Amino acid sequence: MSLIEYKGFGGALLPADVLGDDNDPAVLLIPDIGQDRGAWRAVAEGLVLSGRRVVNLDLREAGGPDQLAAHIEDLRLVLAQMGSRPVVVAARHGGWIATRALATDGVLLAGGLVLVDMPEDADAIASGIAARQMVPTLVVRGGFAPAQCSAASDAFSAALPIGESADIDEADLALDADRTEALLGQLLEFLERRQPREATEFQAGSDPRTLRDAMGCFATGVTIVTALDTTGVPVGLTANSFTSVSLDPPLLLVCIANSAGTAAALRGAEHFGVNVLQIGQQPASNRFATRGEDRFANLPWAPGQTGVPLLGSSLVSFECARESLHEAGDHFILVGRVVRAQFEPHRDPLLYFRGKYRRLHFA
Repeated sequence: MSLIEYKGFGGALLPADVLGDDNDPAVLLIPDIGQDRGAWRAVAEGLVLSGRRVVNLDLREAGGPDQLAAHIEDLRLVLAQMGSRPVVVAARHGGWIATRALATDGVLLAGGLVLVDMPEDADAIASGIAARQMVPTLVVRGGFAPAQCSAASDAFSAALPIGESADIDEADLALDADRTEALLGQLLEFLERRQPREATEFQAGSDPRTLRDAMGCFATGVTIVTALDTTGVPVGLTANSFTSVSLDPPLLLVCIANSAGTAAALRGAEHFGVNVLQIGQQPASNRFATRGEDRFANLPWAPGQTGVPLLGSSLVSFECARESLHEAGDHFILVGRVVRAQFEPHRDPLLYFRGKYRRLHFA
């Protein structure tokens, strides 16, 4: 075990015990307001024995009218300083801190959330905090004391987009140690499903969704591929299978699904554009990924030198002549020779990773 200090809101130093192997999946333990990290010690040791790296955090000293707001900012800063997205496990009022800290961009900060004996939180339902929890969430009742079930706590669980709940069975408990073991069992069952220790495996012939998830672990930028159809109408679609191929000659490629509505137009186009998106163009990405919309409506665009539509405000716009086309399973590979590129290097890219939009994070 080692002791480290995280920098919290306003420069406050937050001590934490770190236990376990650095290569194991991470769990961040948050105590109740007014408690210290000692409240989690037995659970922390059990998690380490089960192959988890545990960060057992102390909160700043309680007090002041804005203490909850300070705790929330502390937790967001701690998560930003961690080298991976841990599963956050919060005790009692620590759950109020965690739900609010993860209600904004939670998927960028944490891989899951466990709320143990969190008191009723009507404000989290009324303000939409529960509905904005986009990380997988487990609500455990009876982790420290007999479960207090209520309509309000059931409503909170029901409002979670990716939520589940579990009650510790009092009939099976005789000692405090039994309760700790029961809580550990609930935690580990959730962790093994949401943050498994062993790598998920795809083999030929197995579920293609598993392969898609594996491919999604490669972080990419996002592009919109554009062209004119045979009648001169602009068409386009969102694609993240894009890469440079050669500098001499200047070649790039994009992979287009055969099932895409614009596939036929792109197959026949002599010229096409690849618009690499910046962070402010997420709405455009969504629009060009949705069928049945007028994709170019109310979007700034202009024809390039070859007539292909190029989107304004893009990070980069490549204008290409078709070099070659290759069939590749349920996609085709469109190789283009770059005839012109215009770019704005001071904008931040729109990123995509594991099925979600991301943004750059600088340590």
